Amino acid sequence: MANRGPLDDLLVFHELARALMSELDLSSIVRTVSEYTKRYIKADLWALLMLDPQRNELYYVSVDGQENQRLGDIRIPVGEGLAGWVAQHGETLLVPEASPNSRLGSAAGGIGFVVRSAIGLPIRGRKGTLGVLEIFNPHPDANSDYLIAFLHILVDYAAIAIENAQDVARIQHLTITDDVTGLYNARHLYNLLSQELEAAQKHSSALSMVFLDLDRFKEVNDQHGHLIGSELLAKVGRCLQTLSRPSDKCFRYGGDEFALLMPGTTREQALQLARAIHEKLAQSIFVFGNDLKLRIRASAGIATYPGDGSTVHAILGAADQRMYHVKATGRGRVEA
Repeated sequence: MANRGPLDDLLVFHELARALMSELDLSSIVRTVSEYTKRYIKADLWALLMLDPQRNELYYVSVDGQENQRLGDIRIPVGEGLAGWVAQHGETLLVPEASPNSRLGSAAGGIGFVVRSAIGLPIRGRKGTLGVLEIFNPHPDANSDYLIAFLHILVDYAAIAIENAQDVARIQHLTITDDVTGLYNARHLYNLLSQELEAAQKHSSALSMVFLDLDRFKEVNDQHGHLIGSELLAKVGRCLQTLSRPSDKCFRYGGDEFALLMPGTTREQALQLARAIHEKLAQSIFVFGNDLKLRIRASAGIATYPGDGSTVHAILGAADQRMYHVKATGRGRVEA
């Protein structure tokens, strides 16, 4: 960026702002940060890490602008190494070459790269640190006040873009999530079932759906109140999610009705799985804050593609019909 005039600089910053502010996807933001870092900063390597606030750890999202599967499981605790220090203190750290700084030893955290010098910049948003930009072995001119100022502008815009992307993702998540149970809602069930049916038809595979209705749930509301009823729904939702396979999707369809979507699952497999879930649910004891303990049973119906149809409404209708047949003939079992 040498020999540039003020207008040239303004155009660069304007271009940078437009590029980042137009992105609402994290991977696109990472690519834009990569592009501008490579364009204006000469260095041997750079890495972008994001903060996992639940685990208080940093994880790599890009090295030299590329996703690296080898780094997917590497976690750097906040406070450790160069990136951890930057994340903890929220301050830029410059470690010049030949510095005895102890943080350089683990600065590249698993990349397998010899680090002689480094720059670490926090990506800070309204609510704190979001991630860290690391630049390894920067060329001498990258340590100039001018380029350090540019990097600060880069990470400031990146922080705004990342927070915007997170806000949009949060809103999108809310539109497909039931606010009582935290499971997917009925709207998302229709969308996912449609997608899974297309995939099953394309690959000639099976697909099963389980409709599950809690037995005598109204009695819980009548005896203990709607707050306990809502809390029980949430506990049942978490229980179903725990008992289901990772490949299955759990939904609250509405009221006291739940649904399980089982891709690649035949009728016989779905019946076996649903009966196991049904039995464990019936054995579960749900404990509430006032020392109240409740059990709940359920009635369930299963529908399968291709045997029960090839459309969303056919599959949902068949599962719903079988579930109501169970309700009408004694409750407390699974019918396929």
